[in-house]
Amino acid sequence: MRPLAERMRPHRLEEFVGQKHLVGEGAILRQAITSGKLPSFILWGPPGVGKTTLARIIANELKRPFQTLSAVTSGVKDVREAIDKAKSQRFFNSPNPILFIDEIHRFSKSQQDSLLGAVEEGTITLIGATTENPSFEVIPALLSRCQVYVLEPLSKDELLFLVQQALQKDEFLKGRKIQIEEYEAMLQYSGGDARKLYNILELVSNYGAEDEELLITNEIVTRRVQQNIARYDKAGEQHYDIASAFIKSIRGSDPNAAVYWLARMIEGGEDVKFIARRMVIAAAEDIGLANPNALLMATTTFQAVQAVGLPEARIILSQAVIYLATSPKSNSAYLAISEAQSLVRKSGNLPVPLHLRNAPTQLMKELNYGAGYKYAHDFPGNFAFQEFLPEEISGATLFKPQKNPAEEKIRQNLQHWWKNKYPY
Repeated sequence: MRPLAERMRPHRLEEFVGQKHLVGEGAILRQAITSGKLPSFILWGPPGVGKTTLARIIANELKRPFQTLSAVTSGVKDVREAIDKAKSQRFFNSPNPILFIDEIHRFSKSQQDSLLGAVEEGTITLIGATTENPSFEVIPALLSRCQVYVLEPLSKDELLFLVQQALQKDEFLKGRKIQIEEYEAMLQYSGGDARKLYNILELVSNYGAEDEELLITNEIVTRRVQQNIARYDKAGEQHYDIASAFIKSIRGSDPNAAVYWLARMIEGGEDVKFIARRMVIAAAEDIGLANPNALLMATTTFQAVQAVGLPEARIILSQAVIYLATSPKSNSAYLAISEAQSLVRKSGNLPVPLHLRNAPTQLMKELNYGAGYKYAHDFPGNFAFQEFLPEEISGATLFKPQKNPAEEKIRQNLQHWWKNKYPY
């Protein structure tokens, strides 16, 4: 019997749940489908949000030949054979066949290079799917030829709708007497992943006789899931949960827990680049200016594990993880950019003060571009008091030093330079 997730896979755009920003009325992908002018693109999002399903629906809606490759099992030879097949399927002014590549981030550079000509010449329309940031994993030449569309985790309402649809329409479940009394555990374990949600519903529904009434509660879901919980799966099931525990252990300054979760990922076959990238992010977001060397350590670790590879890379990762976990913590840089972006969205595109503008032409100089600017290095201590923000937001304090030795020194310098301009 096919899994519930496969039985409930939608085949038409009207049946697709979620991603309204892409496929809702007037949204960008909906317009491309309606017009028939479909660019090559990459769908980037977490597992179970409909990347593969959406690609299949698009091919079905446009009545285009559809080929699929998995980056896990396919090589350059498979890519070339798919392209040759696409060429043979084109007649006169017929639209391009669609080549869907799942987990495209796992393709090597040579495999991605083999796609370039066919994408550029229009032999195929490429749709890639990835759970990883394409900026890191897809070569620039291919990325420049594709749009990137970000898919979001499904909302609570969307997940609840999927459960009700399964109970009402699935050929096996609709005949059962199933009542869901509590949804919290089911939603929590699914984590916005429709495939995982269907797996949980099917797992729980498989217990008990078909003619008996089944009452689903949080306690039943938790017990059944924990009894059947899988080993770490880098393709989806516990991938994000363990990565989250890893980062939170670093943030919480627990080197023992951080190394434990690191070991879980390594033993599960996780890509060391995935681990190292998240350490770079943690070094900036959670340690920041409390220990600026943390970012250097994490960046060097990322480079080192790429050069060395497993098994030795585990030692490098362990050293860096312990260093990050035992470093003082500050998220002042993270808060500063978040505050700044919020201010930009609220205040709009404020004009750059005249004295800060560049003046490469005589006309600009006549318009007072650059007039009154003080070159800091011409002043004692390499500092000159002047305004650097737009007048409308003068005095806005976005960076707020936190209570640690490194940032206390920064605070003292800022107070010395800016006196009462900023409340440090």
